[in-house]
This record gives sequence, structure tokens and C-alpha cells, in this order.
Amino acid sequence: MTEKREIQSGKYEVVKEGLTQVMHINFEESQTIPSIETDPLTMASSIDKLAQTPQTERIIFHQKKLYEYNEQQTRILKEIAQVYNYFLKKEKVLMQVAMGTIQDKSQIQNIQYILLSLLKTDPIGAFVEAKRLLREEAKKEESTYTKILKSILLLLSQTELIRRVEDKLDGYHIGNREIYKEIFYPTITPDFIHTRMQALPPLNAFEIDSYAIDKNTHVQIYETRDSIQPLYFLLPPESQMSEDKLELIELARRVLGEHQPKAEEYLDVDRLRTTFFNIGRDLLTELASTKGIQLAYGEIEELTHFLMRSTIGFGVIELLLQDSQIQDITLNAPPGANPLFVLHAIHGECLTNIIPTQEDYEGWASKLRLLSARPLDEANPVLDTELLIPGARARVAAIGKPLSPHGLAFAIRRHRDNPWTLPLFIKNKMLSPLAAGMLSFLIDGSRSILVAGTRSSGKTSLLGALLVEIMRKHRIVSIEDTLELPTDALRKIGYNIQPMKVRSALSATKT
Repeated sequence: MTEKREIQSGKYEVVKEGLTQVMHINFEESQTIPSIETDPLTMASSIDKLAQTPQTERIIFHQKKLYEYNEQQTRILKEIAQVYNYFLKKEKVLMQVAMGTIQDKSQIQNIQYILLSLLKTDPIGAFVEAKRLLREEAKKEESTYTKILKSILLLLSQTELIRRVEDKLDGYHIGNREIYKEIFYPTITPDFIHTRMQALPPLNAFEIDSYAIDKNTHVQIYETRDSIQPLYFLLPPESQMSEDKLELIELARRVLGEHQPKAEEYLDVDRLRTTFFNIGRDLLTELASTKGIQLAYGEIEELTHFLMRSTIGFGVIELLLQDSQIQDITLNAPPGANPLFVLHAIHGECLTNIIPTQEDYEGWASKLRLLSARPLDEANPVLDTELLIPGARARVAAIGKPLSPHGLAFAIRRHRDNPWTLPLFIKNKMLSPLAAGMLSFLIDGSRSILVAGTRSSGKTSLLGALLVEIMRKHRIVSIEDTLELPTDALRKIGYNIQPMKVRSALSATKT
């Protein structure tokens, strides 16, 4: 992504991210917050830029935070930019006026006012004003002036912006920006967080469930008219942080960014996290003292956890894995073009308000290579490994080019916090008591059992439950290409178990 410091103040650059063309605008030195919905000058500037670069699909303003307008909102602005280009460049209306096709001075001023001022700063106002002026000319003969007004009305009435507000225009006053707030609402995130997150649920959404993952992380489930899938709406801690706290984290990130963990450090993840947590906590405490910001011990701990997630951790993935209701997380290619999907224990397949970017995908892929000590490249386009984070563990399947033609993609399966047992299978009506008893009897009789099935059929869960049926006096050796069996949990309750890891069957073999 193009950083704001690489673009001159007030300038912009269009960058291709995945399959999407994104306009980055440096607003750092501006005295006003970039807001298309409340500031007519920001709207006019955006429409001017879109008129020059019609290939743009998203707009991001950089000003301490990232203010992002999504594809739908950008498309609405692009339609207005197209109308503006049509009249000024194709039809050359102002040139016609200058050549004397309209003699009345007030009519000339009206046309200039609509096209040069209202159309870019208040397109709804331009529509209302053109309609009013045409109504005044209703009893007069048709002229060049009325033809221009009719053309303005016709083209604006065909835009999505006017179609969405046409039934709300009674009593509309030019300059009133309230109506724009219903259409334009940016996603606002700290500028060091790459993941895009929708800040507000859709207007037509109906809440069907809500709960808290922890005291600072909340989840809301919505039904929407736009999708047959429920919307899993995550409210992360950073969305509730003050400017002072976000500034502390940004400063701490810059300091920690100078230390690049070595590959061998990632082999002992617990030690790496503990070391970075202690360093981060001390650093944040010192920075807060230097800045004169009073923070309680609990607030320092909270900021340190967030700092960990956004540096050596997996960002928003860690928050999702801490939700005990999440079973699967799917991130499809191309990066930045698709929202993240989750499989919820109660609501099934859900769309989310989270759109990871190219930087997220590449960062996660690099960390998975280090954690697994396995390659992920064009020669080895498949990587299966385990992911351990505080409070959860998961299996990750990553694929890249050429297997995935549009780039990296991930499928993450969250494991249960506690191992499956046959009684749990019975309780969840996944096995009958007779079937569970027969399996236990076979294990007790030292019989050989083959557990087979497709992906997601429950093979690992059943095998883990069968391990619990083995008497603790026996030694157990497990052989896996990706460590998924609950060997750590079994060891904690007294089992003599040794896991072994081998090369994946999908990995390239050398002869």
C-alpha cells in the first residue's frame, strides 16, 4: 500500500491492491477531518480526482487515521464525476454559454452555479435547484437554457445517489448535509492497521444475536437484505480506543519495528510472546510517562496485548480464534477483494465486516513459514500447519500461486478448548450410545480401527475422543503431518503420549 509519507500533502495516487484500484489521498496537513458526507470541499475535491481517474474503486484519506470509502460509495461519486465530465468536456456547455447561445445574464449565472459549484459540492442540491429553475420556466417556450436544465435533471435522476434520496427531497435545503450521512460513512481505522473493518452495520440490518468475547471485544450477528448469510459484526478493542492510546501504540510499534525476530525465535512461540510482551509493556509505560498520559495497570496490559497482535501476532485472526463459537475461518483470494467468512456454531456460515488486505495476507504467510519451518511458494503452493495463540489453537491450510491463481488464500479450523470425548459426542447427538459403547469396547480389546472421511467430516475429533479411551498405563505415539490431536491436553491429565511430525503428503518430494 502507498504510505501517506510517499505522497505529497494534498496529492493523491492510485494504487492497485489485489484486483482493486485504490486512491490514496494525503490529508495529513489539512486542518479539517476528511469527510465527504459533512464537508462540501472534500466532496468536490474527491469528485475532481475521480473525474481524472475513473478507474478508481475505493478512496482512502490518510490523516493519522485511515478514512476509507468503499466500492459502493466510490461508485456513487464516480457517477457524479461522469455527469460533470459530460457537461464540461463532451457537451462543453460552458463554452456554448460563452459563445452567446444564452443571452440572459441570470440564466448564465444559474447554469454556472449548478455546474461549477453545486454539482461537485452538493449534487443533490444541484438536482433540486435545476428542478426548481425548470419549474419557473414551465410556461415559457423551450430554449437552450431549458434544454440544458432538462439534460442536468435527466442525467442526475439516473444516478444512484438521486435514486436513493428522491423520495426524501421534499423540503430539502441546499447546503444541508444530513442526507449525505445516510449514504457516505467511511470505515475509520488507525493508519498502522491494514485490515479494513466496516464501522457501522448496514442500515437495513436486523440484530439477531450479540455477545462479548471479552470485556473489550464484542460481537453482533445481523440479518441483512443484501445477503442470505448472517453478518458476523466484530467490534474490536481498537475501535473504542482514544487518540492518546492509539498514538502510544504507534510510537511503540516504531520502536519494536526495529527488532526483527529471527527464525529460530519463532520456534518457541510462548517464549517469543512473553519476551515481546514484557518489552512492550515496559515501553508503553515509559512512553505514557513521557507523554504525560495517566494509564492504569489494566489499561497498559490491554494496550500491550493489542501491540502484540499488531506486530508479531496475527491481528484480527487472534480475536476471532478467541471466540469459542467460531469453528472455521476462510480467507479467499485475491487479497483485499473479499470479506472474511466464518463458520459459526449457532448461525452457520457468516459473512463478516472484516476485509484483510494484501499486507495482512503476506504478513500472515511469512509468519506461518517461520512457525512451521516449511516453504510456501510457487514450487510448494500448499502449507498445512498449526497455529497456537493465547486461549486458542487452530489448524491453518494456506495456498498460493499457481494453485490459487489470484494469490494467497487461507482456511483456518479452530480446535476445541477441551478435547472431544465419546460422552460429548453422545451429548451433541453425533454418536448413539450403542455406537460409542462399541467403539470403546473395540479400543479396550486392542483392535485396529481406521477412521476415514472427507475434509470437515470429524476424523480428528473422533480420533481424539478415541485416544481418551486408551488406558493411561499404555504409551501412545501419534504420527501427524500437522499436529492436530489434543496431545498437550492428554499429557496434562497424565497420559504417556509422544507426538511425531512428518512431511506433508502434499509437499514436494526430492529424489
